[in-house]
Amino acid sequence: MAVYRRNRGGARHCSDNSRQHLMKFTLFHNFTPKSEMHMIRHIIFAGAMSLAMSAGAHAQGVPEGAAHGARVGDHDAGPVGAIVGGVVGGVIGGVNGVLGIDDRPRFHSYVAARHYPSYQYNGELRVGAVLPEADVTFYEVPPEYSRAREYRYAIVNGHTVLVDPRTHTIVQIVD
Repeated sequence: MAVYRRNRGGARHCSDNSRQHLMKFTLFHNFTPKSEMHMIRHIIFAGAMSLAMSAGAHAQGVPEGAAHGARVGDHDAGPVGAIVGGVVGGVIGGVNGVLGIDDRPRFHSYVAARHYPSYQYNGELRVGAVLPEADVTFYEVPPEYSRAREYRYAIVNGHTVLVDPRTHTIVQIVD
């Protein structure tokens, strides 16, 4: 039975019998070293996920989202956080894309109005595919699309794609 007493200052104290009773039901008292490590991993994972999701939401596109999420996750939770942050940041960045959901239809209309010829690419048209430098015409992104100014665009197999001008890697397919 728990017996509480007040000292001269008014603070409550448990009797020795009560302390033993409370120790039996303490949360960490029943854990083994193996289960403590398991719990620590889950806490790190959950923290890295929440940080990476918030960090990835501010990133642009899959590559930037993954890189930013990995940096934040590594800083806050170490190597496991970097892995989780990279994955979550990439997913969130991929949902939003370089142009963003609001600019895609307007940019697609802008490109369609110019009637540029389409390059026929034999490989699978996907984010991460590398286009040849020689045969593809790359156009500058107009200033009103400031989030994508560092990229170029091209028309490939009838689709508008944003391309990294240094590597010619497709970073977004705009449809």
